[in-house]
Parts: sequence; structure tokens; C-alpha cells
Amino acid sequence: MMILIFVVMWLFMIRPQQKKQKELEKQRDQMRPGQKVVTAGGLHGKLKSVDGDIFQVEIAKDVVIRIDKSSVFAEPEAAPKKEDKPKKDEPKKEEVKKDEAKEEK
Repeated sequence: MMILIFVVMWLFMIRPQQKKQKELEKQRDQMRPGQKVVTAGGLHGKLKSVDGDIFQVEIAKDVVIRIDKSSVFAEPEAAPKKEDKPKKDEPKKEEVKKDEAKEEK
């Protein structure tokens, strides 16, 4: 019984995490200078050079930081995007839907 519980736990929890970790490591190994990156701290920049496990990332003009390879998680295009916030003059989506429902009645 305990072996069955361990096998199920491994299949649903440990194995997917290992796959995700391998994919992330593969993505980091494929990064090249000139590529846009996002760090674990949320800094956006451009990869200047790769020195083993150290990346040099330009975060502003003439501002280059050294960062550990494991702290780079995604390219900005691959990072999840937040839903667009309405501008101050625009009504929120919920308000528009409510207004449309009122007009239909």
C-alpha cells in the first residue's frame, strides 16, 4: 500500500517538476548574447555575454550586471502577460457588459 502511494506521488508531483526543471535548464543553455531576458528579480535586460554560469545583462545604457545563470527564468516574450488594464477614460469590461445587458432589456 505504501509503495502504491509513493508511486502515485512520484507520477503526479515529482516527475512533472523534474521535466519542468530540465526544460528550463535547456532554455538557459540556448541563450545567446543579444537576447532579451528577465531575471528572477524582475529585471528586464539584454544579454551581453555568457561566462560559464555567469550572465552579464545590460539593464540600461552602459549599466551591466553580473548575474547567476540560475536567476534567469524567461525571455520577455515567453513570460506570462497581465491582462491589459483599462485607461482612466475607458470603462471597465464589467461595466460595459452590464450596460449592454441593460440595453437589451
